[in-house]
Amino acid sequence: MFRLLGALAGFLAFGILGIFLGYFVGSIIDRIRMVGSGGLNPFSAVRRQTAFLETTFILMGRLAKADGRVSETEVAHVEQFMQKLGMSGDQRLRAIALFKQGTAIDYDIHPQLGEFLSTCGYSSNLKQMLLVYLIIMGLSDGHLNDAEKALLLTVAGRLGYSAAEFDQLLSMVMNQMHFSGGHASSASALEDAYKALGVDESNSDQEIKRAYRRLMSQYHPDKLMGQGVPEEMIAVATEQAQEVQTAYDLIKKHREQNSTI
Repeated sequence: MFRLLGALAGFLAFGILGIFLGYFVGSIIDRIRMVGSGGLNPFSAVRRQTAFLETTFILMGRLAKADGRVSETEVAHVEQFMQKLGMSGDQRLRAIALFKQGTAIDYDIHPQLGEFLSTCGYSSNLKQMLLVYLIIMGLSDGHLNDAEKALLLTVAGRLGYSAAEFDQLLSMVMNQMHFSGGHASSASALEDAYKALGVDESNSDQEIKRAYRRLMSQYHPDKLMGQGVPEEMIAVATEQAQEVQTAYDLIKKHREQNSTI
C-alpha cells in the first residue's frame, strides 16, 4: 500500500523520476509494517531464528519429560516434526541434542525463556507460535496431563499470557486440529469450527471474519519468517492456516445456507 502512495507522492513532488524514489521508500515502509524494523537487519533475523529454534526444541524436551518419562508417542512426534521441517543430518543432531537438554530432570527453563524474550519478545506472533508448537507437542498423545498443562501455563505466563488467554489459545489449537487435512474430523464439526476461530455462534458475521483474518495474519509465512520463525518451521504454520481456513469455510457455508450472511 505505502509503495503505491510513495510512488504517487514522488510523482507529484518530483515528476517521473520521483515515482521510483517514492516507490522505493514506500517498499521499505511496507516491509517494516509486515515484519517489524528488525526484519531489515539480516543479523538480527539469524539471532531470532536461532533463539526460536533452540527454545522450541528445548521446551519440547521439557514438556515431554514433564510427567517423569518421555513416551514413544512423544519421540515419534518430534521425529515427525523434524521430518516435516526437512532438517539435514547436522540439523537433526542439533535438534535432538537440544531436546535431550530439555529432558534433564534438573533443567531450568527460565534462562532459556529469558533469552528468547530478549531476542523475540517484541513480537506477539513469535510468542504465540512458540506456544502453538508446544501445545501441539503436548497433544501428540491425544491429551494434556496435569504436569504438561502446568508447564505450558508457566511458559505462557512468562510470555505475558494470562491463564484465561492461555485457555482460549489451547481451545483454539485443539479445535483447529480437528480440521487437519482440510476436512472436519468430528461429529460436532460446526461447534469445533467456532472454537477454532475463538468465537461462538452468537458473534456477528463481521466479528467472525475479523477473527479469521487475524488468525490468517498470525500464520502468514512472510510475516513469520520476517519476524524470526525459521523457514523450515513455516510448514507447520501453513498447516494451521489451512485448518483455520477449513473451519471458517464451514461456518460461512452454514451461515449462507441458513441465510445469516
